[in-house]
Amino acid sequence: MDSEPSTGPARHYDRGGWLAQFTGHILVVCPRCGGCALVLPRPGLPERKYVNELLYQPRRLACRECGAVTDWEPEVRDAGLAAAAPGGTEDPFFRRPLWLQTRCVGQILWAYNEEHVNELSAYVGATLREHGASPKRAMLTRLPRWMNRSDNRSDVLAGLEKLRVLAQRSAPADRSDAAHERGDRPQPYRALYFRGGPYESTS
Repeated sequence: MDSEPSTGPARHYDRGGWLAQFTGHILVVCPRCGGCALVLPRPGLPERKYVNELLYQPRRLACRECGAVTDWEPEVRDAGLAAAAPGGTEDPFFRRPLWLQTRCVGQILWAYNEEHVNELSAYVGATLREHGASPKRAMLTRLPRWMNRSDNRSDVLAGLEKLRVLAQRSAPADRSDAAHERGDRPQPYRALYFRGGPYESTS
């Protein structure tokens, strides 16, 4: 027997996840052709144990349109590898404009990938929002005020739907007019990964 559909408020429970958890793969604008390129951890890396390791893993940018490929290594600082700093409209590794950007209520709405879009949609669309543990770097507690306003909800959800459609496209002609460099980078993390670990370059 089918259960009755819920008539209660849409709920979202925030478990305090970091923005870093969505950096496993990032859609960016290709530096060569302007199409959609993908930023991923380089092949052959050891399996990670913690989410924050994503900020230290060497990366590869590969374009699905023109075949461009380039690599990134974490910065060596003092006794360790410096963490990349996620946030803003550029990817934290190659500093390329994000592919998923659109204009929304006079602001720029962005996401790293479709999973990120889905999480934002679930939160923005909820009329009842519950927060569990809220660590300092929790993503949803740090969203800009305009995304949290109830009178912006329908516009933000429409913008997220545009990003969801963009995630399925890759040609240079599909690029959003909002997807360009702004230099809106966050302050770098001061966290270090101990030298000699699995992500240190041996070249």
